[in-house]
Amino acid sequence: MISQYDWEGGREAMLRFGPDTGPVIVAALPLFEEANRTRAFVVSILRALAQRGVAGALPDMPGQGESCYPLEDATILKMQSAYEAAVESFDRDGRNCYGMAIRSGALLDHLGMIYGRWHLSPQGGAQLLRELTRMKQAEVGRDQKLGAHWYMDADVPTVAVAGNSLSTALLTDLSLKEPWQREDAPDIPHRIVRMESDAQPADLKVAGAPLWRRAEPDNDPALADLLADDIAEWVRACES
Repeated sequence: MISQYDWEGGREAMLRFGPDTGPVIVAALPLFEEANRTRAFVVSILRALAQRGVAGALPDMPGQGESCYPLEDATILKMQSAYEAAVESFDRDGRNCYGMAIRSGALLDHLGMIYGRWHLSPQGGAQLLRELTRMKQAEVGRDQKLGAHWYMDADVPTVAVAGNSLSTALLTDLSLKEPWQREDAPDIPHRIVRMESDAQPADLKVAGAPLWRRAEPDNDPALADLLADDIAEWVRACES
């Protein structure tokens, strides 16, 4: 069903799945949604979780999805605050929330009352900034070599990258932001899942091609089912 939540910047849409009671998985898409490559995949995971009796929610973040909030006014802190507000909408009903984040979405779940975090291939802000820099370099061409702080060089408040109008404040923030780390709160469950091709450590590695590396948006229902099994089992273990 289509629902909504309120945060200090206004009202945003939120898709809801599964039962109206019990724990809730609150999903965070990658920032700027990886050119929309992962949204259908995350929806497939949440639908599969609903079939397993686990509720889920996919809130739009400021400046993304159907949000009317100007992306050029968005910051990481504002997105974190919006995610926190989405979590609080369930917390007020006495429901435990668990974060599910894909890639740079793992930068957004720091503030909410989260009982556990499940991250798929979490991506740090500095890594995302490097990817945005490569995109911008491709846009301007080889004749114009971008410096380390290219987004500050033009002395303007916003820059366009891959069709997104991003504030220089947001890009500066990215260089300092990292996903939640276990040492931040060792008593809060934190599960990391990665693709088999990823050499970084993980609690689970799964086979498949990363959807965020494909040229066009796509889905992987079999992988979505596999990950839903893992999340459902993990949540039940956390709740027991």
